[in-house]
Amino acid sequence: MDLSKIVSISGKPGLYVIKSQAIGRLIVESVIDGKCSPAFARDRMSSLEEISIFSTDEDRPLKDVFKMIHEKMGDKVDFDFKKAAPEQLREKFAFVMPDYDEEAVYPSDMKKVFAWYQMLMDKNLLDFTEEEEKKEETPEQPAEKAE
Repeated sequence: MDLSKIVSISGKPGLYVIKSQAIGRLIVESVIDGKCSPAFARDRMSSLEEISIFSTDEDRPLKDVFKMIHEKMGDKVDFDFKKAAPEQLREKFAFVMPDYDEEAVYPSDMKKVFAWYQMLMDKNLLDFTEEEEKKEETPEQPAEKAE
């Protein structure tokens, strides 16, 4: 799963897929409605590949959190995260990522993670099969016999 071409732009709703680059700007396509628009160097953009979630141990990359959500909830988030109370968000996030840092990860962050996950799953932009295939392709090799 490559999240490097998917960005969040501060002040704009949703997520965007980078389509091309030009001098001083990127051409991005909205995941929500598919419309293309320019994003300039002055816009604060964050690649989902670079985002991590605070945990009690070490920060977890967002793609690992998405894998955890997929393992626990499948292709659909099993509650209405848009209308969920902060307590319910904390409960669901703890179910998915038990070691998240309760003081550093806010309910608004949790809501955003669930919203992004669902948005990307709905548009088939998350692919968890490549990790499963890699595990299957690397069988344990037998030890060499000494002569």
